[in-house]
Amino acid sequence: MDWKMLTLRNKVNLLDVVPVRSGQVTTEWEDGCVVLVFPRFKHMRVWHRLLPESLSPLLHVRLEEHGTAVWNLIDGRRTVREIVELLDLHFHGEINYPSRVTAYLLQLHRDGFIRLLIPSTKS
Repeated sequence: MDWKMLTLRNKVNLLDVVPVRSGQVTTEWEDGCVVLVFPRFKHMRVWHRLLPESLSPLLHVRLEEHGTAVWNLIDGRRTVREIVELLDLHFHGEINYPSRVTAYLLQLHRDGFIRLLIPSTKS
């Protein structure tokens, strides 16, 4: 199946896209929660010139319980719809949890932690 990256010009239902983890992000664990580790700078050659020696060239973002549950379901194959359905038990059937999950995935996309892919529609 061919895929293309979601852009603002694409008119597609967000529930039909597939979130894919960024290749620059690694996952660590701390107290049962995911910690996302990624480079402070897009081009690692730059960091040693711009960064004081006391700072790490890597940033660490600790996800809370719900964020960890969402992150664990991002496997590059599941659609947002499938992730939302699988999280129903985790969120105990909360009424507004699907919109919370989709907003969270959009924020992960804006922050560069994931890419959102849609299947190409070839006739």
